[in-house]
Amino acid sequence: MTLAYRFATNFFFLLFKIFFRFKIDGIEKVPRKGGVIVVSNHISHLDPLVIGAAIRKRQSTFMAKRGLFKIPLVGTFVKTFSFPVDRDTPQPSTIKEAVRRLKRGELIVMFPEGGRSRDGSLLDAKRGTGLIAALSGAKVVPAYIGGTDTALPAGAKLIRLSKIRIIFGNPIEISSYGGGSESGKAFQERIGNDIMEEIKSLKLKVKSYENNSS
Repeated sequence: MTLAYRFATNFFFLLFKIFFRFKIDGIEKVPRKGGVIVVSNHISHLDPLVIGAAIRKRQSTFMAKRGLFKIPLVGTFVKTFSFPVDRDTPQPSTIKEAVRRLKRGELIVMFPEGGRSRDGSLLDAKRGTGLIAALSGAKVVPAYIGGTDTALPAGAKLIRLSKIRIIFGNPIEISSYGGGSESGKAFQERIGNDIMEEIKSLKLKVKSYENNSS
C-alpha cells in the first residue's frame, strides 16, 4: 500500500466518522489478502471514497469510467488508484487487465450496475462483472452503501450531513458454481444476478437496522 493511499483513506475515514457518523458492518468478511472483487450498489459520487475508507487495511483498485481520466486535476488523482473502463462496452483489454490484477492478488472494486442509480433503487448487473468474476475465479464480496444518496445525491453540488453506512456480506465463491451446461454468457449473467440478489439482501438488513434504531 502506498503512503499516499494510506493517508487518503485514513483521512476520509476520520472525515466520515466525524461528520457522517460513519458505520461499517462486516468488514471482517473482506479477505486480507488474495484476489478479491468487492461489488457494491452505486448511488453517489461519494461511494468510492466510502469503500476506500472502509477497506483501508488493503489498497483498493477501482474500475472508473474513462471520462474521469480526462478531467484536469481529477484525472491525475483518479489514475493513482484506478484504471479506465467504458461502462457500456467494456473492451477486451480492460477485462484482461482486471483479471490480471486479480490473479496477481489485488482487490478490485466494481459497481455492477454500471453507473449511479438516480433514485436509490437497485439496477440490473452489467455483464462485465460476471465475466471478470468467472474468468478470474476470485472471491466476490457484496456490499451495500446507504446514506450517500442523501449526503450527495446525483446532480447535487453541495454535500449535506447525513448518516452513512456500509455493510459487507459473505464472500461468493465462484469456484462453487461449476460451469454446468450453461453457455458462457448465461453463466456470467447468473453470477451477476446472484451478486445483485446479495446486495438486495444487504439493503434489507440496513433498512432493518435503521427501523430498529428509529
